[in-house]
Amino acid sequence: MSSIRWTKGQLKLAFHLYCQLPFGRLHSRNPEIVDLATAIGRTPSAVAMKLVNFASLDPAVTSTGRAGLGNASNADREVWKEFHEDWEGLTTECAVLNAQLRSGRGKLKYESLEESDIKELEDYSGETRQVLTKQRIKQRFFRRAVLSSYQWRCCMSGLSEPRLLVASHIVPWSKDKANRLNPRNGLCLSALHDKAFDAGLVTLSDDFRIVLSKELSRNNEPFVRDVLSPLKGRLIDLPQRFLPDRSFLERHRHEVFLDNRKNG
Repeated sequence: MSSIRWTKGQLKLAFHLYCQLPFGRLHSRNPEIVDLATAIGRTPSAVAMKLVNFASLDPAVTSTGRAGLGNASNADREVWKEFHEDWEGLTTECAVLNAQLRSGRGKLKYESLEESDIKELEDYSGETRQVLTKQRIKQRFFRRAVLSSYQWRCCMSGLSEPRLLVASHIVPWSKDKANRLNPRNGLCLSALHDKAFDAGLVTLSDDFRIVLSKELSRNNEPFVRDVLSPLKGRLIDLPQRFLPDRSFLERHRHEVFLDNRKNG
């Protein structure tokens, strides 16, 4: 088995899963890794090793000394590059690959697609349904990729209740189609902090520290004073992978942050 070359489709599915698993769960006992291994006809150990090889290409991982196995192949690097150039296209492609695998063997649990989703992916006559299905798949991938990178904790408050967490876009969804699904364009925030970030009441500096708007800083309501004001200047909890892109942070400061929008 180990001598058989990985196909491009298998590598794409492996990277797709790598994006969605916490770094500490890249091991052969992980049920999602076992599930993918069974689907593509490889051992769980081989899939886990491939995911760790992908980790060795991630600057957010290697910068902390977690170098992975360091055995990434040229094909691994090519898939890494392709995803970073077309997150939406590759996410959709992997959903179709997963649906095809599921239809052949009856299950592929980690993708969590409903049978209706699979039919809609294949039903190109139902254009509206197809669009909605693809949108759900994309949103699910982005949420999981971002939240797992932050270990399912709000990077500003530390809140870990999944039902109150949001995969927040740094550059708004409507402003940058190419980076809608780029995990480096995401932050794991509580619903409250997401709303404040989206409204331009808070932003981040290039060194990932929280900046409060003048309007929020002047607000003397007890809740703001006790919960939000102490965030000023605090370093966010950095993700295990997919460090926020500083160019996206700069755009948020100039296009969304209230202080600069008012001055502009």
